[in-house]
Amino acid sequence: MFSKKPAPETRTMSSRASASRASGGATFSILGPDIRIKGDISASADLHIDGTIEGDISCQALVQGETSEIVGGITAESARLAGIVRGSIATRELVILRTARIQGDVIYDALTIEQGAQVDGRLSPRAPAIVAGAVETAESHLILASSSS
Repeated sequence: MFSKKPAPETRTMSSRASASRASGGATFSILGPDIRIKGDISASADLHIDGTIEGDISCQALVQGETSEIVGGITAESARLAGIVRGSIATRELVILRTARIQGDVIYDALTIEQGAQVDGRLSPRAPAIVAGAVETAESHLILASSSS
């Protein structure tokens, strides 16, 4: 009652606000399972998609739910896929979960595939970038993960 410490709810809200400020005010958008979009999506925010998308997706980070279906290309810095994808994927870091079903070519820098995931397409590490006449070396990593369920 007379304590100088803020109430627990106040601390929680202020810690969330400071975390948001520390991350540069980054936001994310959620497209629920009842959402169906025909058309391309371009976002500077991170996306979590549980619905159906017919079109290309370009974003910073993508998380796809198990019930989601994407028909189109995906371009992102990082992606975590658990649903159906019919289209090409270009990403720096890609995690393909055991429930994922992918039909299309994949270009990556780092790749993790859980046991049980299905990929029907070509897996290609990203080619080294050419910077001012010199070839910049790039490392690609492939991790095959087994789930312990």
